[in-house]
Amino acid sequence: MWTASLKNPVSSETPAANQTPNAFASSASKTKIQVAVLLDVSNSMDGLIEQAKAQLWNMVSVLGKARCDGATPQIEIALYEYGRSSNNARLGYVEQVNGFTRDLDQVSKNLFRLTTNGGDEYCGQVMYTSLSDLQWDAGKDLYKVIFIAGNEDFLQGSVPFTKACNIAKQKGVIVNTIYCGDRLQGIREHWNLGAECGNGSFTYINSNAVIDDIATPYDDQLFKLNQQLNDTYISYGAKGEESKSKQMEADVMNYSMNKSVAAKRVAVKGKKELYRNDNWDLVDAQEADQGFASKVDMKTLPEPLRNKSRAELKQYIQNVSAERNKIQKEIGSLNLKRESFISAERSRKAGAKEQTLETEVEKILREQAKRFRMVIE
Repeated sequence: MWTASLKNPVSSETPAANQTPNAFASSASKTKIQVAVLLDVSNSMDGLIEQAKAQLWNMVSVLGKARCDGATPQIEIALYEYGRSSNNARLGYVEQVNGFTRDLDQVSKNLFRLTTNGGDEYCGQVMYTSLSDLQWDAGKDLYKVIFIAGNEDFLQGSVPFTKACNIAKQKGVIVNTIYCGDRLQGIREHWNLGAECGNGSFTYINSNAVIDDIATPYDDQLFKLNQQLNDTYISYGAKGEESKSKQMEADVMNYSMNKSVAAKRVAVKGKKELYRNDNWDLVDAQEADQGFASKVDMKTLPEPLRNKSRAELKQYIQNVSAERNKIQKEIGSLNLKRESFISAERSRKAGAKEQTLETEVEKILREQAKRFRMVIE
């Protein structure tokens, strides 16, 4: 189990602190997946936000199983909120929470910051804003996708959704709509039109469904491995210590939801192609740039490392890297057993599985990835 030494795990850091899409450019793969998640934060959407907090790690895990010509795509996630009355009315009550980033700790923290506050939900506006403001990759063959979730009529606001869809088509972005409520009500409120216009899928969920939490015999061991894994992250740079603290804060927040959510986060952290921190962690930075140990500012390292020679530092990083690889392999092996256990438990239970944000996003991702020569294992 993770232990929380922080009384208030949510910092006052502004959400816009990490909006650089190329923060990890040195380790970028040749292919990429860009996902923008647009969430309704009006009064009735507390359940949606809870599901979004929980489903982040499943979404990343699913995308991490994608292979395109044998390579794992680089994954960037952006987050918008809409429908909050305290947001700028001139901007349609829309606000960017974070731009495209690979910093999964920051995305998770931002999701935990979200709260509901009644307002007007302008779907066309938030679609248009995200398509206009985000740095969408110009590549035509990349999987670029929007998930917009909420309720109320899709046609509200002064910006028609068709205007946003035209931009989406120009940029090669797929638009998927997720209605929180009954399917027929979603159609009556025109949510299917947004998906049809955006070359995507329309679906519906029970946003108030309880988050699935199946305990397994492997959870506690995963959490012990997570603690060991965290010890292999060595901070550097002006914001290194702050970023390492953010890693622990994200752990604590996800564990506070339930063990299943926490275990899914550990599983993602166990895959170095998904969870990378080149911009503050020595091991990832050295892997991305083999000369990094010879040029890092020694004054920004943890105190026990500051007086080492460059050769000693390089050897130290190699030793820690080997330990991390060992731990990540153990996490991967244990997670396979955990997933098999959960699959068996679900098969044993009677009744259809309820549609939630997690189930529908996964289903859509698996289907649409095929359009881009991607196979999700």
